[in-house]
Amino acid sequence: MTSPVLGVPLEIGLFDQFEWEDRPTWEVFDEHLELIEYADTAGFYCYHFSEHHGSPLSLTPSSNLIMAAASQRTERIRLGALVYNVTYYDPMRLAAEVAMLDHLTKGRVELGVGRGISALEATFFNVTSIDQSREIYRENFDALLAALTAEESFSFEGKYHSYSDIPVWMHPVQQPYPPLWFPSSNEDSIQFTAGNGLHTVLNNYFSREVTRTLVDRYAEVFTEHRNDPNRLNPNVDAPKVGWAVKVVVAPTDQQADALARQAFATWQEHVTYLERRAGIGERVPRGGYDHHRENGSMLVGSAERVAEEMSATVEATGVNYLLGSFTFGDLPHADTMRSMDMFAEHVMPGMLQRFGG
Repeated sequence: MTSPVLGVPLEIGLFDQFEWEDRPTWEVFDEHLELIEYADTAGFYCYHFSEHHGSPLSLTPSSNLIMAAASQRTERIRLGALVYNVTYYDPMRLAAEVAMLDHLTKGRVELGVGRGISALEATFFNVTSIDQSREIYRENFDALLAALTAEESFSFEGKYHSYSDIPVWMHPVQQPYPPLWFPSSNEDSIQFTAGNGLHTVLNNYFSREVTRTLVDRYAEVFTEHRNDPNRLNPNVDAPKVGWAVKVVVAPTDQQADALARQAFATWQEHVTYLERRAGIGERVPRGGYDHHRENGSMLVGSAERVAEEMSATVEATGVNYLLGSFTFGDLPHADTMRSMDMFAEHVMPGMLQRFGG
């Protein structure tokens, strides 16, 4: 059976964060690049990663540097920031670098865009209010698309950025631009994402039941607007509606649980670092390890158990895309690679067959 939303077969990708560890950072980079190389051969659809600043959660303030490195080590897997914090960029330069990456990857770039999830990180760029952040983001997003779709020259007039008759010598391989992704955190954003056919990833802090209502709403709105002549993402006929899950596969349930609990605790320290540094509470209630296990957003155990839990999550939420996070917190690299290998050999083929891949 296919996954319910839009009748689109399930795909499985990766979501990664290069978390800080007390050792040389080049070792961390090397290990994650090894992970990307493995994913390229193992059949994962896309490798996604985050952009953060001033946080131990992510040592990738430049998404483009990671994608450039990965482009030279991979041949098939798609690559994409999830997301570029567009508020903090010069949109003309970002457009030029996205086009360059699309050529380096021979058309494998996925273009995730967002305002920037952390108000604390925004202050590092002198963005001090949500209203200001939204205003800059909307202008920069419009300018980014204008630059990506410009033919011979690019002009744009805005409050924060203005460009006049700038020659354009390089266009993206994928036309009119690489597929757009826009993560959604509530029903209010579904009208925009689904109305424009944007790939999306729903917030896994929601319950599976709430997620299902958002997936159904997405399908309803997209069906209504899929043929609109001016919608964004015109090159995407079957949008991906995704959910992120942390995954740890080990020979036994007990081994997997011990690894996952420790790594999750470290991840929690990293994800809350800026809030604790600022002396404020959590931006959103993220829930603990047991909560995510019960919610199906943390899949831990033997290959057989993870396959059962993943199937239940897809059926309950209706998503047609799962982003597996196989490395998080301080999970040892050797355990991560074993987990991915067991997943790719014993879990993923059955999932893709069962849900129409």
